[in-house]
Amino acid sequence: MRTEGFLLTRQWLERDDGKQDLVFWLAGAEGPIRVVQRSQPSVCFVREADRSLVTPDITRLGGWYRPVELRDFDGEPILACYFNSQRELNQFRSRLPRSLPLYEADVRPHDRFLMERFVMGSSVVEGEAVDQGSFVSFDDPQMKPADFLPALKLASLDIETSWTEGILYSIAVHCGDARIVFMVGDEASSDWLVFEPDEAAVIARFLDWFEELDPDVIIGWNVVGFDLRFLQRRCEALGIPFGLGRDRQVVRWRSSADGGRDFATVPGRAVLDGIETLRSATWSFESFSLESVARALLGRGKLIEDVDARADEIQEMFRTDKRKLAEYNLEDCVLVTEIFEHAELERFAVARSHMTGLEIDRPGGSVAAFDFLYLPRLHRAGHVAPAPPADATGGAPGGYVLDSKPGLYENVIVLDFKSLYPSIIRTFHVDPLALVRAASEEDPIPGFLGGTFSRTDHILPTLIESLWAQRDVAKRDGNAPLSQAIKIIMNSFYGVLGTPACRFFDARLVSSITLRGHQILQETRDLIEARGFPVIYGDTDSVFVLLDGVDSNDVGATGARLTRELNDWWRDQLQTTIGVESCLEVEFETHYEKFLMPSIRGSEQGSKKRYAGMYREGGDVRLVFKGLETVRSDWSPLAREFQQELYRRIFLDEPYEDFVRETVRQVTAGERDADLVLRRRLRRNLDEYTRNVPPHVRAARQAESIRRDRGLPPGPGRGSWVEYVMTRSGPEPRAYRVSPIDYDFYVERQLAPIADAILSLKSTSLAGLTDRQLGLF
Repeated sequence: MRTEGFLLTRQWLERDDGKQDLVFWLAGAEGPIRVVQRSQPSVCFVREADRSLVTPDITRLGGWYRPVELRDFDGEPILACYFNSQRELNQFRSRLPRSLPLYEADVRPHDRFLMERFVMGSSVVEGEAVDQGSFVSFDDPQMKPADFLPALKLASLDIETSWTEGILYSIAVHCGDARIVFMVGDEASSDWLVFEPDEAAVIARFLDWFEELDPDVIIGWNVVGFDLRFLQRRCEALGIPFGLGRDRQVVRWRSSADGGRDFATVPGRAVLDGIETLRSATWSFESFSLESVARALLGRGKLIEDVDARADEIQEMFRTDKRKLAEYNLEDCVLVTEIFEHAELERFAVARSHMTGLEIDRPGGSVAAFDFLYLPRLHRAGHVAPAPPADATGGAPGGYVLDSKPGLYENVIVLDFKSLYPSIIRTFHVDPLALVRAASEEDPIPGFLGGTFSRTDHILPTLIESLWAQRDVAKRDGNAPLSQAIKIIMNSFYGVLGTPACRFFDARLVSSITLRGHQILQETRDLIEARGFPVIYGDTDSVFVLLDGVDSNDVGATGARLTRELNDWWRDQLQTTIGVESCLEVEFETHYEKFLMPSIRGSEQGSKKRYAGMYREGGDVRLVFKGLETVRSDWSPLAREFQQELYRRIFLDEPYEDFVRETVRQVTAGERDADLVLRRRLRRNLDEYTRNVPPHVRAARQAESIRRDRGLPPGPGRGSWVEYVMTRSGPEPRAYRVSPIDYDFYVERQLAPIADAILSLKSTSLAGLTDRQLGLF
């Protein structure tokens, strides 16, 4: 039988005889597929020169070794060491002295099996199949790469619990037309609300129903850290196997090295957490709570309005109105489903898996993705990857930032190098293999810190070229999730090479990217200014050019001409001086009709990574704020709204004086109290702040004390957002404020800095417009 499927889960399982099987579950066009690859060993590599040192341990553990046609980066011949299980390999690894190089011992066996076959996301499966009723099963089939795109069945899962008793109230699921809640209670059931007498019965009924529903993917909000973890604990307490996987296989758990995070494998079903998937897709929100994200994307939120009192209200609803609780529980599931649809998160996760080879539900994983793509190509080039350096520290310089020239300008254009760092890698062959092979070439490509790169032997430039072409196709086809996934992967390569956690870390590699970027940005600035146009700012891959004296109608043509001239110059320059084909591409990105480059407060020096600009799109006015208060969550809604409207008026040459005065009047009259809430995240636990306790921590400690006195659940912890208001008694939590608001604080510390940054260029200030004597700040 020959079929195709998309990989959902992968595991290695040690058998009773000590050997290990690799188990893959796939979503196929005709239904679920289980693939078992029997007796697959775990593999690592050592130098041939260390054979006598490793042989006793290999033999003692029942392993074996053989020479292979591979060498390390020093040119030493290599032995491949095989073990019946990953457990035995790990024992071997722990016994070796740290001074003895051991290569690729950390690569998981199921990942190695797939990567060496270039199976990325989807696979052709060919062999004898056995129909198991709800799925087909293959033993030791061939697995080859495929481009299969699945139609995945997603089930949104959410539970409600008692925070005081630690027990389960209900389980809700939303999957297509299926909407159901299983709840503890003795009331009459309906078609969507099923009552069972106790927790055990609810869980058992849910597991039976879920098996019949048979989804490919479980989605939710903090679904692993809360929902699945809580259900696992209740199953353990009640003596119920938590058989949520396909074929009723139990959920398997592991924890991060620091114990701060749990990971769940549900055999046959991927688990996508909404928060992690949004972050992986580079979505950004002030808060990733379901309430906040739903309101931002969908325009509506949860059915309980008082989020602070939610835990208490849930318990009250369970006692007095179970149907209302069920509706609330189910609505959370629906919100998650609609967020996934709105943000195209399933398509993004599938595309990312196809591009990296990693599990669909694995967040982050940039280093692992790099390994998955690079290692099999490196092996075919005749090398094993080096061991991660034990004492490496990151030290490569970051992106170059040009000095800014503060002022309020007209007609500023942004010229941007398209994917600068990937372009540098392609152009100058910045690549681990090329770094090694350059030593045998007479005329390698020069890098930085003494690094040179082979003109002929490399992997990463070709890999990026392929991804680049795929992204162009995705953009042409309007496939935004795939385009975004490829962009994230390409841009991650520089970061991976620059982290000491990467086995290929070498300061010569990462510096040959960043320092080359410095050189390109500075030379580009000089070229533009030689043509008579001042560069008022630049950052990493962009230059901001003032088209002083150019008529607004001619800005587009001037920007296009500069773009052509720069691309032609770089192509000719790099071919003439280094003998490489330029992959650098300058784009005319934006025309700001009005542009503000502020100065550092209290100084005439221009700031960096902070500016505002106005451009038009289809006749509509668009404002952009970078690094300013509008895009900073630790400034109040009042301040952000004030900045946007004030800058809009000034950019459009509209009157602004009365707006400033009226805003100050509204604040001091108490008419804007709802807009004065400040928000900051707790970076540590409350008890870990001992010196220089910031305002939000003081407010959080007050909230914690009040909640404890009232018998409420614990307040915010590390990673949580704190909402507070500045009062005459200092910072107080928003929900429990008792003191009068300090309106002078908001005028002097929130409005004045924003106003004066732009009003100073109009030879005035907030104090001058309002006749207020502001205090020092």
